[in-house]
Amino acid sequence: MPDKPISINNAPKPVGLYPHARRVGNLLFLSGVGPRVAGSNESDSIVPGLELDQNGNFIAFDFEAQCRSVFENVRIILEASGSSWGELVDVTVFLVNMKRDFQLYNRLYAEYFKDNLPCRTTVEINSLPTPIAIELKCIASIK
Repeated sequence: MPDKPISINNAPKPVGLYPHARRVGNLLFLSGVGPRVAGSNESDSIVPGLELDQNGNFIAFDFEAQCRSVFENVRIILEASGSSWGELVDVTVFLVNMKRDFQLYNRLYAEYFKDNLPCRTTVEINSLPTPIAIELKCIASIK
């Protein structure tokens, strides 16, 4: 089967020119997925656990809410693309603050992935394109 870009209507809109996923043979490659609420875009971004003032300063921050939202967005994209959570084979995690967030992320990851053990890499980065604390890059199989 030729590769095929996939855009999902009920997932957060990409913040650039790229699809949510791309199928190549029996593999599905997801673009970076953040915690924005499905259906929102960069200009009307809703991020669970994040509230900013008019200057972009944090009023409220809940990393657990962002993690759970990222996992839900990944699930939405996987299922709409013909795959599933159990078919994930590789997860790359980008955190903007490893020291603050890694232990909680690791605990939540164990909760969500207890029945599936994909390969995983966790990397700290300076920032992401929107004011979020986490992004996932995933590869899954399609049966």
